[in-house]
Amino acid sequence: MPSALSYPGVYVEEVPSGVRTLTGVATSITAFVGRAASGAINDPLMLTSFADYERRFGGLAVDCPMSYAVRDFYLNGGALALVVRLVGTAADPDAADAPAAASAATLTLPAGGDNLVLTAASLGAWGGRLSAAVDHGTDSGLPAADTTRFNLRLRYRVRPGRDDFVFETIGAVSTTAGDPRYLPLVLERESTLVRALGAVPAARPASTVTATTITWIDAAGGNDGPPLRAEDLLGNAAGRTGIHALAHADLFNLLVIPPLARNTTTLPSTYTPVPANVWQAALALCVERRAMLVVDPDPGWAVPAASAVTNAQTGRTGLNLSGPGARNAALYFPCLRMVDPLRDSRVDTFMPGGAVAGIMARTDVARGVWKAPAGLDAALNGVQDLQINLNDLQNGQLNPLGINCLRSMGVNGRVVWGARTLRGADASADEYKYVPVRRLALFLEESLYRGTQWVVFEPNDEPLWAQVRLNLGAFMQGLFRQGAFQGASARDAYFVKCDSQTTTQADINLGVLNVVVGFAPLKPAEFVVIKIQQMAGQIPT
Repeated sequence: MPSALSYPGVYVEEVPSGVRTLTGVATSITAFVGRAASGAINDPLMLTSFADYERRFGGLAVDCPMSYAVRDFYLNGGALALVVRLVGTAADPDAADAPAAASAATLTLPAGGDNLVLTAASLGAWGGRLSAAVDHGTDSGLPAADTTRFNLRLRYRVRPGRDDFVFETIGAVSTTAGDPRYLPLVLERESTLVRALGAVPAARPASTVTATTITWIDAAGGNDGPPLRAEDLLGNAAGRTGIHALAHADLFNLLVIPPLARNTTTLPSTYTPVPANVWQAALALCVERRAMLVVDPDPGWAVPAASAVTNAQTGRTGLNLSGPGARNAALYFPCLRMVDPLRDSRVDTFMPGGAVAGIMARTDVARGVWKAPAGLDAALNGVQDLQINLNDLQNGQLNPLGINCLRSMGVNGRVVWGARTLRGADASADEYKYVPVRRLALFLEESLYRGTQWVVFEPNDEPLWAQVRLNLGAFMQGLFRQGAFQGASARDAYFVKCDSQTTTQADINLGVLNVVVGFAPLKPAEFVVIKIQQMAGQIPT
């Protein structure tokens, strides 16, 4: 009621309805962790297209399997990617034969008796393709009388040996620290290519531009560092490095870890697969963050082809992804055969993880997270062939073990033909046997977790319980109407309990509120049995 009723008249008061709209979280934000040509290190960045990846991480690179995985993700319908770039470290940095550590290229511009030194915005050999030029012209707003200002032109060769450039022009920058256009500050705000390194000399750099020519000063140095090792991916939880860099991210639903390295000296390429201990650590992270791990096969499993099924069975066991946590992982086999534009458009072997994650995202948008990302609609875009074409009998040997097969279905192309988790082996008899059931449960858990934060510290009694039942029930009813649960009525599809039976007086005394939410999941029609019977003619009796 109003704080004080002091005068005769009408008082107006707004009464809260008790309705708090609960919004479902995203279902297909895909995290990628691996090597990239350029970009920030151990810093997850959200991307919305492969063009974003090209701008932030340098685009496709022959020795970076992650770049192809991100490409396949967007090619197959992905929308949001969370990319973490890692750089390799040597096993023994002090050894005489240790490979050079990752470093950034530098640009040295003469400035009177001193030098202005710029450095590439991130570590890697890409910085060696940078060039810079300086002019003192006034056409870009440079005051003619100000001898501390200059215009900086930057050029980046996208691919070695090709005249394909990206240009940046940073106009009217100053060498004076108090100036609003002070060079280091302006580069931080406006340049994606370089940063100032060390002290800025008082004199501005000499001009390298005339009325007819531009003399470009090339960068020197820059190194990608040694190949990634398992230790680089495992990282450090306290330092938030490796896969633990995802602690900086608010939410991700799928995790893809491409191979450690790619060897292109042969065709098809060979890969250094992700070790089992990395997969196990990644699965533990996914369980903690309510995400699904998309596990790539080892390309060696399909060689020779006659032993592919046996190798896949042995390899799946060797991953040691077992126990209840394996509900949060799915393995897909075999690898894909796709065109590599960086190797004269030759067809090469690539991992399926990025493409499968894209199909999951595409299916979520078209049908919902409760629909299995498999079947004739789950076509693999951009795929020329599969590493090995499995037949029905081979598929029948792998499917009961929880290995999802990629199949070639004639005119329907190459499709995902399995929807089991790594806990989906028939011998496990797990309730989260299927990928859509597990992903729906993770979606509900994360949505309810985030949507009930307002309940904390509210008075723990029937008025609060009624509000909880109202809001969670409205959320579940909305999903039921979308077809997320089985059952002809809401009573058959889900329930929300929050009352004196779930929360006793002892719980109240301990400050505990118990809410029980149940749902009837839709399970995929994995086996379709058609029975045909011959009808006998009518026999008169």
